Formats: sequence, C-alpha cells, structure tokens
Amino acid sequence: FWLKGLVKTAVELRTLVSAGSPAMTGEFTIRTRKFKQNPLLGRRQFVLDVIHPGMANVSKKDLATKLASMYKVHDSQCIQLFGFKTAFGGGRSTGFGLIYENLDKMKKFEPKYRLKRAGLGAEKAGAGRRSKKDTKNRRKKVRGKEKTKA
Repeated sequence: FWLKGLVKTAVELRTLVSAGSPAMTGEFTIRTRKFKQNPLLGRRQFVLDVIHPGMANVSKKDLATKLASMYKVHDSQCIQLFGFKTAFGGGRSTGFGLIYENLDKMKKFEPKYRLKRAGLGAEKAGAGRRSKKDTKNRRKKVRGKEKTKA
C-alpha cells in the first residue's frame, strides 16, 4: 500500500529533523527593542524578544547570562527579567528587561516582590497575623496583671 510507505518516510524525516534541532542543544536568539538609558533610576530598560524554536520556553537565568555577555554586565544579578508572554504557536516570547548599574540602585528602585523573586528581599520579622490575633483574644479573656502573661 502506498500510504504505508509514505508514513514510514515521514517518520524517518521527523527523526532526522529532531536529531539536529535547536531544541536538543538549547539554542535561542535574543533581540532587544525600545532600548532606553534611564539615568535617574540608574538602569537600562528594553523589550526583549526571544526566539526559541522547538523549546517550550527559556529560563530567565539563561537569558540573564546571555544578556550579561551581550551588554558586558559585571554581575548578572543586576539584570531583572519579567512579564514574558509566549506567542501563539510557541517558538517566540516577548518580555521586559532591566539592567541596573549596581545592586544598591536595584534595591532602591525595584519593587519588593521582584527583589524577593531575585533572592535579594529581606525576610519578614515578627509574629504572623494569626498568632497576633490569638494573643489578643487570650488577653481579652483575662484581667489585670495576667494580661501580660497571656
């Protein structure tokens, strides 16, 4: 049957293509658009286009190391990448990037949640919400000097 032969050749073709595909090697290309210097905030900001055929997505760490080599950044921790959206059909993603001059500027101007995401945010100190409520309610049940013990 001629269809059986056709299916076999299609399978052989697929294996040939996938053996040397970029997905196996983890290759991707980066382009920056709308590149701006922002001296007031001590950073460079840009829209980042990533082309990654055959890959689902590229990790932000890989993107940051590639950007660090492209823009000669001494510390890849000064690079913040966020807001990535994968194009329909895959293979292309677009996001936003910031390259800070130093970590001090980054800590000063970046929002707390993004600092925490990058591993630079400080941990919260003190009792949690639930335990504060519990101690308040225990205090309501006792009188006088025992309130300090509760």
